[in-house]
Formats: sequence, structure tokens, C-alpha cells
Amino acid sequence: MRALAPSHQALAMSLAVLAGYVDSLGFLQLGGVFVSFMSGNSTRLAASLAEGRWAAAGGLAGVLILFVMGSFCGALIARGQEERSRSRVLAFEGALLTLAALAAGLGYKPVAIGLMVMAMAAENSVFLRNGEAAVSLTYMTGTLVKLGQSLAAAVTGGQRWAFAPYLVLWAGLTGGAVVGALTFGRLGLAALWPAAAFAFALAVATRFSRAA
Repeated sequence: MRALAPSHQALAMSLAVLAGYVDSLGFLQLGGVFVSFMSGNSTRLAASLAEGRWAAAGGLAGVLILFVMGSFCGALIARGQEERSRSRVLAFEGALLTLAALAAGLGYKPVAIGLMVMAMAAENSVFLRNGEAAVSLTYMTGTLVKLGQSLAAAVTGGQRWAFAPYLVLWAGLTGGAVVGALTFGRLGLAALWPAAAFAFALAVATRFSRAA
């Protein structure tokens, strides 16, 4: 995160907001299952298997598989010229969220959830370097670890404000989740429409940014 240009840090924060927003919608719709946080879903899968709750385990396994598929598609789309790959991945995410909103409006909520999972997975390819995600956008465990490590460095003579980008990234996801929860209370999964529009807006802005 600290190695990114300021414009890319702003993009990362915006994507964290989007991830928090969408994850909140999925969490509330599914009653405790995440569409972006697969560590939590993996733990729930293990607990469901241990307790013999096969239907729940099957659903969670499906979510995990769809997440891997979304990551696979995002990584393929991100290949090529770096300055254009970000906008392509964001446009793909926007398309998935649009289809999710359409599916939810037609009453196909399981399809909508699956598309949301794939969109969140694909988002992590926006900052793909050497085939791996350079910034955690839809999950904050690594970010919080780096936040703590940067704070430790700051109090022992290191860079005083090195922790700030990680704190901002976490705050972006958390703030987005708050907005998502509030919007879900009013609109249900129709709240996906603003998320799709935001993703497309970021795709356009990134495509025409000199720093893209």
C-alpha cells in the first residue's frame, strides 16, 4: 500500500469502500455468510462439516468455489498492459454487480449472491503484480497486521506516519460496510445498483487517468 502512488492509494481506498459496501449487503442477505471474506466462510464450512450440517456446508463450499472462479477471471482480465488492466478489471466488476442487481430484481437472489462473490474476488486483481494481489482490497487481516507492524516501527524510531495508509484502507472498508448496511435496510439487494455504478465510474476514471 505504501509503495503505491497517491492516486493509486486513493483508488485502493475507494475499492475498499466498495468492497465493504457489497460485503455488507451479502452478509445481511445471507444472515452471516460473507461474499468477500473467505477466511470466515472457511471456518464456517469446517464447523458445518463437523456438526453434520451438510446443506450449510454445501452452500459455503459453493461460495468458496465461486470466489476462486472470480479470482481466476479477474487475473486473466488483468493480464497485459498495466495501465489498462485496472480499468478492464473494474469494468468486469461493474458488469458482475449489474448482473447481480438484475438477478436480484427478478427474484433470483442465489444467482445475485454468486455474482457478488465473483465480483469481490475479481476486485483483488486491480493491483495485480507478478500474478499476485499487491494490495488486500476485500479483506483486512493482512492490512491490520501491517498497521500494527507500522505502529511498532513508528514508536521505535521508524517512519512516524507509515501506518496511515493501512488505517485509511481499513476505515474505507468499514465505512463502506456501514453505508451498505444502512442502504440494505431501505433497498434490500436493489442497493447493488449504486455499487455497480460506482465500479463503472472507477473504471472510467482509471482508464483516463495518467497515473492509471
